[in-house]
Parts: sequence; C-alpha cells; structure tokens
Amino acid sequence: MNPLRVLIVDDESLARQRLQDLLGREPGVEIVGTAASGEAAISAIRNLSPQLVFLDVQMPGKTGLDVVREIGPERMPPTIFVTAYDQYALKAFELAAIDYLVKPFDDERFEQAFRRARRMIELEEVGRLSDRLRELLAAGKSPAQDQSAAPAHRGYLERVAVEMRGQVRVVPVEQIDYITASGPYAELHVGDKTYVIRERMQTLEERLDPERFFRVHRSAIVRLELIEALLRDPGGDYAVRLRNGVRLDVSRSRVEQLERWMGLTR
Repeated sequence: MNPLRVLIVDDESLARQRLQDLLGREPGVEIVGTAASGEAAISAIRNLSPQLVFLDVQMPGKTGLDVVREIGPERMPPTIFVTAYDQYALKAFELAAIDYLVKPFDDERFEQAFRRARRMIELEEVGRLSDRLRELLAAGKSPAQDQSAAPAHRGYLERVAVEMRGQVRVVPVEQIDYITASGPYAELHVGDKTYVIRERMQTLEERLDPERFFRVHRSAIVRLELIEALLRDPGGDYAVRLRNGVRLDVSRSRVEQLERWMGLTR
C-alpha cells in the first residue's frame, strides 16, 4: 500500500514537532510537509496534495477556518483540527472534521484520532465531510466567537504541554505560581518545580486569563491570588512578595494597575 500522505499545520514549533514525533511511530505514514501559517498551509495543500491534514485552528493571520474557506470545503483534504478551545466550544469542529485534538493531548488521544482518520480514508467515507465543512463556514463564525458556546473563561489557556526528556508532561495552568523569562524560553514555576518551554512572555500574557494572572514585569507573570504584599524600596522601585516568600520586581508602569486590583488607593 502507498503511504498515507500527511501535512502538519501549526504556528507553534513544539506542537509541529510533537505531531511529527507521534506520526513517526505510525507505520505507512509519509509526512509530506509542515506549515507554520495559514498562508503556508494553503500553498502546501495545493502543491503537496496531502491525504490528511492536522490543522491548527488558532493561528495569527489566516486561521484554520480561513484555510478551509480558501481551499474550499469540497477540495479540503480530510482534516483533524488541533485546538486549545475547551470542550464547550468544540461542537462545530466535532461535526465538521474527522476528529479534533485539544491541546495539550496525550499519546492515546492522538492514536484514537489518527486511527479513526486512517480508517475513514481507507474506506473512502470522507466525502460527506465537505458538506459539514461548508455548513461550518456558512455559520460565519468559529466556536470561539459563539458567546453561548462556553463559559466566560473560554479560549484562555488551561493546560501547558512541557517536553521533558523525550516525554510531554501536561501542566494545569491553575497549578502555576508564576512565570519568568529566560532568554527565548519561559520558566513555569509550580511549587518547588520549574518547567521550561519555548514561548514568548507576550504570547503567554495574551493566552492567560487576566482575572487570574498579571504581568508585573516584562520578565514575570504572577498568579494574582498568590500575591501577599506590594513592596516599595527606598529608591522607589516596586516588588511583590508571594505567599511562598518569592519576591518579584514590578515595573513602575504596572504599579497603578496592580494597586487597583489589590484595592489600594494613592
């Protein structure tokens, strides 16, 4: 049998590598390419003719749905959506794709989705998916834009995938005490443990719930409920002290906003 031709589309390099590693374990699979943007995905689909696409929904510029819209539902290869949306916002994707994966996903969940996709492709049962994709696009909005689809915290990061010694560990966001920058990496501080991920602080700030996390400094994000005190040095510099005793600098430009959250008035 000819190998199954697979295209991976995700703007996060770690996510692309994760899928490459998992697909590398599957027999009879050829990864024909990877793409880090919607534009690159459109070009790859047209030029490489993949039989299966792992498609990230949330990408800057053209989203996964924009890719489907431009390719056209009738010409879109069988698709497994990859998304950070929670379960409340996935109904449309569930109907329109072979399957979907919620980041971060474990090996077992990947295998379940992939085997289902391979079986449908081999049985040539994917034709009806084009109608579902067409209905999804006709709705004119993604599940993330459906205000009734999920609770208010919808769309914010709930879990972080951390690669350690060849394994991927899932760290719930609710367990993170604070995050610090270390060059191109971010360090997640969870109790007495530290996990390193390759992610920009700006991206993390945008994806974390602002009611739970606050960026006190360009190099530090703190879980708000853990702040014990706001400190001011004689020289006019500020810092926060957390319940565990950790002290983190606070940018002067962010002091006023932090004081408002703490209920302090000047």
